[in-house]
Amino acid sequence: MNTPIVLTNSTIITGFAQLENCALAIDENGLISDIFNMNRLEQKSFPSNTIRIDLQGDYIIPGLFDSHIHGFGGYGTEDCSVDSILGMSERLADYGVSSFMPTIYTNLPEDMVRAEKAIIGAMGKEKGARIMGINLEGPFISPEKINAQNPEGVQPVNCELFERLVKAGEGHVICMTVAPELKGMRELALLARRENIVLLAGHTNATYENMVEGIQCGILHATHMFNAMSPLHHRNPGAVGAVLIEQNMDCEIICDGVHVHPELVKLLLREKPVSHVVMITDALKPTKQTSGKLEANGIEATMSPQGAWVSAKNPDLLLGSALTLLKALKNVVSWGVSMQDVVQMTSTNPARIYGFRNQGMLIPDYRADLTILDKELQFKGLFVGGKLIRDRLD
Repeated sequence: MNTPIVLTNSTIITGFAQLENCALAIDENGLISDIFNMNRLEQKSFPSNTIRIDLQGDYIIPGLFDSHIHGFGGYGTEDCSVDSILGMSERLADYGVSSFMPTIYTNLPEDMVRAEKAIIGAMGKEKGARIMGINLEGPFISPEKINAQNPEGVQPVNCELFERLVKAGEGHVICMTVAPELKGMRELALLARRENIVLLAGHTNATYENMVEGIQCGILHATHMFNAMSPLHHRNPGAVGAVLIEQNMDCEIICDGVHVHPELVKLLLREKPVSHVVMITDALKPTKQTSGKLEANGIEATMSPQGAWVSAKNPDLLLGSALTLLKALKNVVSWGVSMQDVVQMTSTNPARIYGFRNQGMLIPDYRADLTILDKELQFKGLFVGGKLIRDRLD
């Protein structure tokens, strides 16, 4: 059981509204029990052991949820190690992340299964951010859009292999990136829907027509929009055009200012309802690593002048981001997007899209996964399940 806590004098961004001069109460079960204006504080009664914390105007937002991340702090899913997954959990909490989905690269099937087993072995043992499930980036992707994935792992559509990966995940596979244009994709997409697995279009060279066919069989989300997908062309809108045109399609976006130009991020948010956009990091193992060799999926990595990970041997090969979700939040706010919209993209939308019904918003009876930021958006504290696990509060 948790100690009840009341956080007072705060600006609360619920995921659908911004509430000034409010308080939030957390009960002994780690759930949000109430949100109310400070004028009503003295009318409220709380258990005698309740702790009050005055936030002095700080923001309370739903805990940051990184739904696409390969590694962090020198730990990565490619290590196929329980300790590495738990290391990711602890380091991510230092940057305000309350939950994440460790993301497995396209690789040889036996290596992908080993990574799945490591993630499953870590679930329930976290001391930082919670592991929500497994994100599979492949292996049924386009050979023309491999980027930093392992080319030896790229496979044609194979429903038996799909079922093997799902079985190895023991019910914890949440989503998979696929190329909609591959032969046999419709059969796989229907199988994924029966398994309750979200398919994302990514690492794809699909035509617009391929994308529409994918949407019709349930591929309704897109992996890191604009990156590793067929570009917009006036005679073939491609994957990028399909995501922009089909308003009800969801998409991820990497907001480091390197993977996608800030003006394109703003264009996306003008063209699509914000409820369909998810901010991710796609961060790699060496992100925030403090010592040792810098590697991502076995490739020696170096930081580009622009601030992303590239291959040390081939600097033109972009491996992934060095982003934190907190930095992404700050970036997008600096680009003129409201905090309400940013919170939807960092917390509310991924929770809804992936079916986690009791998180992602600040409303009574939801889990008290909370990130505390000051008015300059500096990280102040993190609650996971009602427990204060990172305390930088005054």
